[in-house]
Amino acid sequence: MEILGIDIGGSGIKGALVDVQTGEYTSERHRIPTPNPATPEAVAEVIKELVTHFNWKGKVGCGFPTPLHKGKCLSGGNLDKAWKGVQVDELFQNKTGNTYSIVNDADAAGLAEINFGAGKDVKGTVVMITLGTGIGSAVFLDGRLLPNTEFGHVLYKNGEIFEKYASDGVRKKEKLSRSQWGKRLHKYFSHIQLLLSPDLFIIGGGASKKLDKFKDQIKIDTLLVAAKLENEAGIVGAAAAAKDLIM
Repeated sequence: MEILGIDIGGSGIKGALVDVQTGEYTSERHRIPTPNPATPEAVAEVIKELVTHFNWKGKVGCGFPTPLHKGKCLSGGNLDKAWKGVQVDELFQNKTGNTYSIVNDADAAGLAEINFGAGKDVKGTVVMITLGTGIGSAVFLDGRLLPNTEFGHVLYKNGEIFEKYASDGVRKKEKLSRSQWGKRLHKYFSHIQLLLSPDLFIIGGGASKKLDKFKDQIKIDTLLVAAKLENEAGIVGAAAAAKDLIM
């Protein structure tokens, strides 16, 4: 079964046809720069361009970078404040005529890893943490997703959230060494370990490629591994989420 998967990011909107039985692309990936400003109408036009590019008539799975509840944006995230309250699936369906499955981008990445990557066949509690401009999370119990978690927003101290203290974006902004950043991540993962007692942490986002450079600073009991699908996870997971709604 093929499904068009789309991953909406702050700098690019990417799509590909995915075999949702194997997690493999069945087409070349196509990328269009995210419009600036990334208003609902502007992003919907890019979605239409992608659907037209693939000449796709079926269901579309879409990873979306904001907090969501049943396809509705709870905030504008890093896109545009105008997204707050928008029913994303309806917006895109009205634009292209396709039916859409909208899932948080971290949940999409997690679904890819649970179905085809580092979390495949792992029993118990698996927590996917994406380290990028912010911190995203996806939580699974025996392979089933608890949707729309926001564990990057747990409080650190003085009302500051961990995302503003330990994301990869903060590392770059403050020019932290990998060792310095790893010590901050140790505080974060220790806190999440206390809250959830997971059996496995999977690290996603661009930082997953360099996990060996800071992993030693994260001194926790829970096994911590890098995501396997890397940049493909968002598209593959979005398509997998759409498959779950079809079956």
